[in-house]
Amino acid sequence: MTPDFSGKHVVVTGGTGALGRAVVEALLGAGATCTVPHRGAAPAEMPRSERLRLVGAVELADEAHVMRFYAELPELWATVNAAGGFAAAPATETPLAALRVQLDQNLVSAFLCSREAVRRFGRGPGRVVNVASHAAVEPTGGSLAYTIAKAGVVALTRALADEVKGSSVLVNAIVPTIIDTPVNRKAMNPSPEALARWSKPADIAATILWLSSADNRVTTGAVIPV
Repeated sequence: MTPDFSGKHVVVTGGTGALGRAVVEALLGAGATCTVPHRGAAPAEMPRSERLRLVGAVELADEAHVMRFYAELPELWATVNAAGGFAAAPATETPLAALRVQLDQNLVSAFLCSREAVRRFGRGPGRVVNVASHAAVEPTGGSLAYTIAKAGVVALTRALADEVKGSSVLVNAIVPTIIDTPVNRKAMNPSPEALARWSKPADIAATILWLSSADNRVTTGAVIPV
Protein backbone atom coordinates (compact mmCIF):
# COMPACT_ATOMS: atom_id res chain seq x y z
CA MET A 1 0.00 0.00 0.00
CA THR A 2 1.20 3.53 -0.78
CA PRO A 3 1.81 5.63 2.34
CA ASP A 4 -0.43 8.68 2.77
CA PHE A 5 1.44 11.99 2.61
CA SER A 6 -1.64 14.21 2.53
CA GLY A 7 -0.87 17.49 4.26
CA LYS A 8 2.85 16.70 4.53
CA HIS A 9 5.61 18.88 3.09
CA VAL A 10 8.78 17.19 1.83
CA VAL A 11 12.01 18.68 0.46
CA VAL A 12 13.73 16.68 -2.28
CA THR A 13 17.25 17.77 -3.16
CA GLY A 14 18.45 16.53 -6.51
CA GLY A 15 14.78 16.49 -7.45
CA THR A 16 15.49 17.45 -11.05
CA GLY A 17 17.62 14.33 -11.67
CA ALA A 18 16.38 10.93 -12.77
CA LEU A 19 16.09 9.46 -9.28
CA GLY A 20 14.93 12.72 -7.73
CA ARG A 21 12.13 13.12 -10.26
CA ALA A 22 10.94 9.59 -9.52
CA VAL A 23 10.86 10.45 -5.81
CA VAL A 24 8.97 13.68 -6.46
CA GLU A 25 6.45 11.88 -8.65
CA ALA A 26 5.91 9.20 -5.99
CA LEU A 27 5.47 11.79 -3.25
CA LEU A 28 3.04 13.87 -5.30
CA GLY A 29 1.10 10.71 -6.11
CA ALA A 30 0.86 10.01 -2.38
CA GLY A 31 -0.53 13.48 -1.68
CA ALA A 32 2.60 15.31 -0.50
CA THR A 33 3.58 18.88 -1.18
CA CYS A 34 7.16 18.98 -2.50
CA THR A 35 9.81 21.68 -2.61
CA VAL A 36 12.77 21.10 -4.91
CA PRO A 37 15.83 23.37 -4.67
CA HIS A 38 18.00 23.57 -7.79
CA ARG A 39 20.80 25.64 -9.29
CA GLY A 40 19.93 26.01 -12.95
CA ALA A 41 16.79 25.95 -15.03
CA ALA A 42 14.32 23.24 -14.07
CA PRO A 43 13.99 20.62 -16.81
CA ALA A 44 10.80 20.51 -18.81
CA GLU A 45 10.10 16.91 -17.76
CA MET A 46 9.40 17.87 -14.13
CA PRO A 47 5.89 16.86 -13.01
CA ARG A 48 3.19 19.50 -13.28
CA SER A 49 1.40 20.00 -9.98
CA GLU A 50 0.18 22.86 -7.84
CA ARG A 51 1.78 20.97 -4.92
CA LEU A 52 5.27 21.19 -6.47
CA ARG A 53 7.43 24.24 -5.79
CA LEU A 54 10.78 24.75 -7.51
CA VAL A 55 13.26 27.09 -5.83
CA GLY A 56 16.15 28.20 -8.02
CA ALA A 57 19.63 29.53 -7.32
CA VAL A 58 20.23 27.29 -4.29
CA GLU A 59 23.82 26.05 -3.86
CA LEU A 60 23.52 23.01 -1.61
CA ALA A 61 27.18 23.10 -0.58
CA ASP A 62 26.87 26.76 0.50
CA GLU A 63 25.94 27.01 4.17
CA ALA A 64 24.27 30.41 3.90
CA HIS A 65 22.17 29.31 0.92
CA VAL A 66 20.98 26.15 2.67
CA MET A 67 20.22 27.90 5.95
CA ARG A 68 18.17 30.55 4.18
CA PHE A 69 16.35 27.96 2.07
CA TYR A 70 15.25 25.88 5.08
CA ALA A 71 14.43 28.94 7.21
CA GLU A 72 11.93 30.12 4.58
CA LEU A 73 10.13 26.78 4.24
CA PRO A 74 6.66 26.13 5.61
CA GLU A 75 6.20 23.39 8.20
CA LEU A 76 8.41 20.46 7.23
CA TRP A 77 7.77 16.72 7.47
CA ALA A 78 10.79 15.21 5.67
CA THR A 79 13.86 15.90 3.61
CA VAL A 80 15.17 13.49 0.97
CA ASN A 81 18.78 14.21 0.06
CA ALA A 82 19.19 12.83 -3.43
CA ALA A 83 21.55 15.53 -4.71
CA GLY A 84 25.02 14.34 -5.64
CA GLY A 85 27.57 13.82 -8.34
CA PHE A 86 29.84 11.10 -9.68
CA ALA A 87 33.38 11.08 -11.02
CA ALA A 88 35.59 8.10 -11.80
CA ALA A 89 39.39 8.08 -11.90
CA PRO A 90 42.23 5.96 -10.53
CA ALA A 91 43.54 7.08 -7.14
CA THR A 92 46.86 8.18 -8.62
CA GLU A 93 45.02 10.43 -11.09
CA THR A 94 42.65 12.01 -8.55
CA PRO A 95 43.75 15.53 -7.54
CA LEU A 96 42.70 17.02 -4.23
CA ALA A 97 40.38 19.40 -6.08
CA ALA A 98 38.43 16.43 -7.44
CA LEU A 99 38.00 15.01 -3.95
CA ARG A 100 36.73 18.36 -2.69
CA VAL A 101 34.19 18.54 -5.51
CA GLN A 102 32.86 15.09 -4.62
CA LEU A 103 32.73 15.95 -0.92
CA ASP A 104 30.77 19.14 -1.67
CA GLN A 105 28.34 17.48 -4.07
CA ASN A 106 27.64 14.40 -1.99
CA LEU A 107 28.60 14.82 1.67
CA VAL A 108 28.50 18.56 2.40
CA SER A 109 25.13 18.96 0.71
CA ALA A 110 23.67 16.04 2.69
CA PHE A 111 25.18 17.32 5.94
CA LEU A 112 23.85 20.85 5.57
CA CYS A 113 20.37 19.77 4.49
CA SER A 114 20.13 17.11 7.19
CA ARG A 115 21.27 19.57 9.85
CA GLU A 116 18.84 22.29 8.83
CA ALA A 117 15.97 19.81 8.56
CA VAL A 118 16.65 18.53 12.08
CA ARG A 119 16.70 22.10 13.35
CA ARG A 120 13.25 22.58 11.83
CA PHE A 121 11.93 19.28 13.20
CA GLY A 122 12.95 19.92 16.80
CA ARG A 123 11.74 16.87 18.73
CA GLY A 124 9.79 15.78 15.68
CA PRO A 125 8.15 14.14 14.03
CA GLY A 126 10.46 14.29 11.05
CA ARG A 127 12.23 12.10 8.54
CA VAL A 128 15.62 12.35 6.82
CA VAL A 129 16.51 9.99 3.97
CA ASN A 130 19.97 10.22 2.43
CA VAL A 131 21.09 8.65 -0.83
CA ALA A 132 24.50 6.99 -0.42
CA SER A 133 25.92 4.34 -2.76
CA HIS A 134 26.84 0.68 -2.83
CA ALA A 135 30.38 1.90 -3.46
CA ALA A 136 30.42 3.30 0.08
CA VAL A 137 29.88 -0.08 1.72
CA GLU A 138 31.64 -2.35 -0.80
CA PRO A 139 34.30 -0.27 -2.57
CA THR A 140 35.67 -1.64 -5.81
CA GLY A 141 38.20 1.05 -6.74
CA GLY A 142 38.32 3.36 -9.71
CA SER A 143 36.22 6.12 -8.12
CA LEU A 144 38.05 6.88 -4.88
CA ALA A 145 36.79 10.44 -4.37
CA TYR A 146 33.18 9.44 -4.93
CA THR A 147 33.52 6.41 -2.65
CA ILE A 148 34.99 8.52 0.17
CA ALA A 149 32.22 11.10 -0.14
CA LYS A 150 29.43 8.53 -0.13
CA ALA A 151 31.04 6.69 2.80
CA GLY A 152 30.75 10.00 4.60
CA VAL A 153 27.03 10.04 3.85
CA VAL A 154 26.70 6.60 5.47
CA ALA A 155 28.59 7.81 8.56
CA LEU A 156 26.50 10.99 8.67
CA THR A 157 23.30 8.96 8.60
CA ARG A 158 24.31 6.63 11.41
CA ALA A 159 25.78 9.35 13.63
CA LEU A 160 22.81 11.70 13.19
CA ALA A 161 20.32 8.91 13.83
CA ASP A 162 22.09 8.16 17.10
CA GLU A 163 22.18 11.83 18.07
CA VAL A 164 18.42 12.31 17.65
CA LYS A 165 17.36 8.99 19.15
CA GLY A 166 14.72 9.49 21.79
CA SER A 167 12.94 11.98 19.54
CA SER A 168 10.48 11.12 16.78
CA VAL A 169 13.00 12.11 14.09
CA LEU A 170 14.16 9.10 12.04
CA VAL A 171 17.27 9.21 9.85
CA ASN A 172 18.07 6.54 7.24
CA ALA A 173 19.98 6.04 4.01
CA ILE A 174 19.65 3.92 0.92
CA VAL A 175 22.61 2.46 -0.96
CA PRO A 176 21.77 1.90 -4.64
CA THR A 177 23.89 0.01 -7.10
CA ILE A 178 23.82 1.19 -10.73
CA ILE A 179 20.59 3.08 -11.45
CA ASP A 180 18.87 2.76 -14.81
CA THR A 181 19.10 6.33 -16.08
CA PRO A 182 19.67 7.76 -19.57
CA VAL A 183 23.06 9.09 -18.47
CA ASN A 184 24.20 5.69 -17.20
CA ARG A 185 22.92 3.90 -20.29
CA LYS A 186 24.85 6.27 -22.53
CA ALA A 187 28.04 6.10 -20.46
CA MET A 188 28.10 2.34 -19.92
CA ASN A 189 26.24 0.90 -22.93
CA PRO A 190 25.09 -2.16 -20.97
CA SER A 191 24.07 -5.47 -22.44
CA PRO A 192 20.37 -6.39 -22.09
CA GLU A 193 21.31 -8.85 -19.35
CA ALA A 194 23.23 -6.22 -17.37
CA LEU A 195 20.51 -3.62 -17.88
CA ALA A 196 17.92 -5.99 -16.43
CA ARG A 197 19.89 -6.02 -13.17
CA TRP A 198 20.08 -2.24 -12.83
CA SER A 199 17.87 -0.58 -10.22
CA LYS A 200 14.88 1.31 -11.61
CA PRO A 201 14.31 4.84 -10.25
CA ALA A 202 10.64 4.13 -9.47
CA ASP A 203 11.55 1.05 -7.41
CA ILE A 204 14.15 2.98 -5.41
CA ALA A 205 11.64 5.80 -4.94
CA ALA A 206 9.19 3.34 -3.38
CA THR A 207 11.73 2.49 -0.68
CA ILE A 208 12.45 6.17 -0.05
CA LEU A 209 8.72 6.83 0.14
CA TRP A 210 8.27 4.31 2.94
CA LEU A 211 11.32 5.44 4.90
CA SER A 212 10.12 9.05 4.81
CA SER A 213 6.51 8.22 5.69
CA ALA A 214 4.58 8.13 8.95
CA ASP A 215 4.23 4.37 8.38
CA ASN A 216 7.91 4.10 9.29
CA ARG A 217 7.69 4.39 13.07
CA VAL A 218 10.88 2.72 14.31
CA THR A 219 13.47 2.26 11.55
CA THR A 220 16.37 4.69 12.01
CA GLY A 221 20.10 4.56 11.44
CA ALA A 222 19.57 1.97 8.72
CA VAL A 223 21.64 1.81 5.54
CA ILE A 224 19.43 -0.11 3.16
CA PRO A 225 20.61 -1.70 -0.11
CA VAL A 226 18.25 -1.18 -3.03
